[in-house]
Amino acid sequence: MRIKTYKTSGGKDLILKYIDDLPREEMLEGYSIIKRLKYDGLNGLLTRQIKGKVWEIKFYRHNRIFYVVVEKDFIYLLHACKKQKGKAEKFEVDTALKRAKEIL
Repeated sequence: MRIKTYKTSGGKDLILKYIDDLPREEMLEGYSIIKRLKYDGLNGLLTRQIKGKVWEIKFYRHNRIFYVVVEKDFIYLLHACKKQKGKAEKFEVDTALKRAKEIL
């Protein structure tokens, strides 16, 4: 599967930055998720539909990566965050939805 991560207009990769800033175990699992996506697609990952075409991958307890499937073998990672309460914060979901509109 082809994977693209969200970058700012200045080229900063916000998904990889988020993962890099996690504690070591969480960081390793985050990169493991990206590797699994590349070779196995979404098979076996804990995912959930958020709204419309936006979905999330849950990893290491409270971490989330929001994504959209652009084509059958192409996934775009939109936003990453840590869940703070019982569900993803509205701001985090709104950020992912806004980015999805930009790329779709």
